[in-house]
Amino acid sequence: PANQGSSVGITKAHNQKELLSGIKLALIHDHKIIVEQAVSNVREIECAFLGPNHVPESSLLGEIIPGNEFYDYAAKYIQDNSRAIIPADLPKKLALDIQASARLAFRVLDCTGLARIDFLLDSKTNQYYLNELNTIPGFTPISMYPKLWEASGLSYSKLLDKLITLALVRHTQKSTLNLSH
Repeated sequence: PANQGSSVGITKAHNQKELLSGIKLALIHDHKIIVEQAVSNVREIECAFLGPNHVPESSLLGEIIPGNEFYDYAAKYIQDNSRAIIPADLPKKLALDIQASARLAFRVLDCTGLARIDFLLDSKTNQYYLNELNTIPGFTPISMYPKLWEASGLSYSKLLDKLITLALVRHTQKSTLNLSH
């Protein structure tokens, strides 16, 4: 499903029969679906962003070690067998490259406020792929977004303060626009 969250309706297919079954499942959850080529030797790397579009702050990178074959809905919410590693164990240059790509995506897509940007990394080649830019990331105690900021030195309460301040600034900026025609 193109417009769901939390990996609802996501399937990893190993053959054509599983692909067709996965398409049917996805179509139960959305009229628009995405079919992607799998990344081999995959690692899921995540980065949190906060701030205005032109100067966003980024967190440390984190890695999800799924308890299942991939980080599906069950691995996220039902089973207690996935782990988060913060900071992700990556070579410094690779980590900086991923953060730079995430920052570019945040800016190009004109994000503001908050986002969590997820990458799939081939652990053998270190080739990485933008997987998802989530503008409404989870904000629960088990969610990566606040965990990434906490590990980066920003407490939950300070994170909330910053988000409120950003919203107030954005509201003030928008209120100066003439939107009547």
